Amino acid sequence: MESQRSLLVIGLALVSFLLWQQWNIDTAPKPVTPATQQDSNATGGSADLQLTTADAEQPATNTVEAARTIAISTDVLQLKIDTRGGDIVALQLPAFELHKGEGDAYPLMRKLPGFEYVAQSGLIGRDGPDDSRNSRPVYTATQSSYTLTDGAEELIVPLTFNHNGLTVEKRFIFKAGQYDVRVEYLLHNQSGEVKTVQPYQHLVQTIDSGKKSSMMMPIYRGAAFGTSSERYNKYAFDDMQEKNLLEATTGGWVAMLEHYFVSAWVPDQQTENQLYSLVRNGQGVIGAKGPAVNIEPGAQATLGSTFYAGPKDQDHLANIANGLDLTVDYGFLWFISQPLFWLLTTIQGFVVNWGLAIICITLIVKGAMYPLTKVQYESMAKMRNLKPKIDELQARYKDDRQKMGPAMMELYRKEKVNPMGGCLPMLIQMPIFLALYWVFVESVELRHAPFMLWINDLSAQDPYYVLPVLFGLSMFLMQKLTPMQVTDPMQQKIMMWMPVAFSVFFLWFPSGLVLYWFVSNLISLAQMLYIYKGMEKKGLHTKKA
Repeated sequence: MESQRSLLVIGLALVSFLLWQQWNIDTAPKPVTPATQQDSNATGGSADLQLTTADAEQPATNTVEAARTIAISTDVLQLKIDTRGGDIVALQLPAFELHKGEGDAYPLMRKLPGFEYVAQSGLIGRDGPDDSRNSRPVYTATQSSYTLTDGAEELIVPLTFNHNGLTVEKRFIFKAGQYDVRVEYLLHNQSGEVKTVQPYQHLVQTIDSGKKSSMMMPIYRGAAFGTSSERYNKYAFDDMQEKNLLEATTGGWVAMLEHYFVSAWVPDQQTENQLYSLVRNGQGVIGAKGPAVNIEPGAQATLGSTFYAGPKDQDHLANIANGLDLTVDYGFLWFISQPLFWLLTTIQGFVVNWGLAIICITLIVKGAMYPLTKVQYESMAKMRNLKPKIDELQARYKDDRQKMGPAMMELYRKEKVNPMGGCLPMLIQMPIFLALYWVFVESVELRHAPFMLWINDLSAQDPYYVLPVLFGLSMFLMQKLTPMQVTDPMQQKIMMWMPVAFSVFFLWFPSGLVLYWFVSNLISLAQMLYIYKGMEKKGLHTKKA
């Protein structure tokens, strides 16, 4: 086995993995649910919950104030809250541009004709104002807009409502520099009877969002949840349509994911909560319900949860809830990707530039794997030098394969050559390559991060395709350095066109990924020359072809 064949196997395995993953996404059977069954699923265990689509048609009974929206602005969040239900119906992230250089804040949540992505919370149960037996409450607010002023550490937005002797204050608490919002219910029972309420929080999103992942970037968009026993679980919209989630857990969390960003509800982590999902009117819902709470006459109670909407910041998400940081989904190689991400961010802290950090981590990874690379190239060189003897044995025993096998093993033993010596190091390196791939794809820190010259966004493809071409040239040089002993004309043509094929694949890769592969090839070329030169001095490697 030759060196460039090993590199091609690595690359082909990576591309095959991506193609297989995208094929699963595109061709997975979609559940076909009859209308009667859909209605049953939608209401099973959640018949007391209401969605915003239904709310729009409800008259404002029990209220004298028409519903309106309240604008709230902090240093990291711009959002709108509908006084009907106190729902978050729009949310933008001013620190993240939708399109680099255009100054438009990233719209994480919104409520538009044909598309809805909102965060709801409320109180259901026998005396809950949000129970389906009532119209959603229209809260009273003293202001139409709130702003967290410079120098202030906290902003409190209170909404009030009276429901049959139960005074409800729904309070949103924002803190400077934070994407998590504390949502609390301050309840005061002013009636002469016990009041029973049950808190809930859920996220609502139109299932057909119109955003699709590409073949080379199969990014997950959908729901996820975590429990005390399983820290992270994906629950795609297709899963919701097939079967409702119904999971009891102490603490837990629910979320909606997209590339680089996440919204999540984290209920009280000390109580027994019920996580649920449902599909209604083309909307997917994932949420959590807390236990019922009894409030004695004249008594007060406070119920709270945490809402997060922002970038997938692993450190901060880990502090909010156990497993919420796993929404930065590195797949089954997360245990390799996480330390590599830590190393990448540590390096970036010194070099400042993310492109330079990618180059540095490539140098470190390739340097750490140099012993394996040396074994790989030396083994391939020895196998190449044995080719005349192997051809002789194959000619001698071409009609007796039972004798050929032992003769080949005896030749390997005598020459002290391991025929798998070139493959095993490559297989050990493969998980690291894949883990680094997911680090570059999933890390929001690389989004819109500039490198130098024409590369002003490492998460986007090279606008002039310079890096893919350079990658193809480096791959071509590696082929020339160690030409393969291939006699079949078809195989020769395939190998000749491999650098071109991979360059075409890499045209759509994020430039940060292509930068990594290009630098990795350059390092491999240098290591190859160094190893072969050393072998020639020892008389172990006398020819390249």
